[in-house]
Amino acid sequence: MILSDAAWRNLIASMHASGRKAALAITGGGSGAIGELLRIPGGSRLLVEAQVPYDEQALAAFLGYHPDQACSADTAIAMARAAYARAAALLPAGSDIVGLGATAALVSDRPRRGEHRVHIAAASAAGVTHCTATLAKGRRDRAAEEELTARIILLWLAQACAVEAPSPAELLDPGEPFTTATATAAGDAIDHLLAGHHPRITAQPDGQLALAAPPPPVVFAGSFNPLHHGHIALARAVEDIRQQPLAYEISVTNVDKPPLAASAVRHRLTQFAWKSPVELTRAPTFIEKSRLFPRTVFVIGVDTAERLIAPRYYDNDEDRMHNALETMGSAGNSFLVAVRVDAAARLRTLGDIAVPHRFADLFSEIPEHRFRVDTSSTELRARAAQATTR
Repeated sequence: MILSDAAWRNLIASMHASGRKAALAITGGGSGAIGELLRIPGGSRLLVEAQVPYDEQALAAFLGYHPDQACSADTAIAMARAAYARAAALLPAGSDIVGLGATAALVSDRPRRGEHRVHIAAASAAGVTHCTATLAKGRRDRAAEEELTARIILLWLAQACAVEAPSPAELLDPGEPFTTATATAAGDAIDHLLAGHHPRITAQPDGQLALAAPPPPVVFAGSFNPLHHGHIALARAVEDIRQQPLAYEISVTNVDKPPLAASAVRHRLTQFAWKSPVELTRAPTFIEKSRLFPRTVFVIGVDTAERLIAPRYYDNDEDRMHNALETMGSAGNSFLVAVRVDAAARLRTLGDIAVPHRFADLFSEIPEHRFRVDTSSTELRARAAQATTR
């Protein structure tokens, strides 16, 4: 199948008018698709950004890790999700976003032992679709494979934009395999967490969700509704003190409140796009968090530290409180405590809390000169509520 030049122009114009906002990441071949999109007027209605992380280090920087294989379906999916997350961080909430990732292994200036192939993935709010085209070796030169790859990318993007388009398989010669598949939607993992099928999932800064990531060395737990400059400043201070990376943690369940809605979880995650990883858990208490994150340092405020050693939060059972602290200590957990200003405008520090002597080693204070911010999420929500009623 060969579309006429006019048909290609009409197809691209339809993508521009689709209402979608697309972010592209292409490596290994097929970058001509970017030029084709921009050659037709109206490209700014569709294209948010396009990147070509061609070098190994550039691709690793774009993904946030070194992939096992640059040209693979997994890498294309990771690139699509990263492109989607970048666009989501740039665009207003509710934008209809498509993140496209493409990676290819084409004719090179040295013999290629493996197959010539193209992997393309498109990520949207509904999930990820991906395809693989295998090109017959020796049938085309580099220029021809580049042009073919670019056009396969354009047709896959058209389908992701809900624009009627031929299957990329029609561009291939007989005997050249073309396969398609659907990856699990990112939202599905969140829904499964809320349903109790997973105790924990990790949201990477690029938006990818992992079910079995290694426990982070430092965890900052909170609701982050909203995330504000005090949270970020505290996280930076802790990373500087510990010389270790920090992950935020949000429990989707609460001791005395209904579980978070899936839409609320996804909205809160957008605050962390391209900033920090977030652990999503079903662990509202620190004894439950300890089971998920052994040998982890928890970052807390002095008010939370006070609740940890108050029997009234253990049904007035002091033995239960001691057992909880003993369990967390045995799991290798400890607590970094930030100073806070209370409702009476008094500065509260770790020294104001009667920590039982046997558990004193579990707690250490972040000095006031290293961190003090008096803003709270509660105050910010109150201000926002007042602003909307004016």
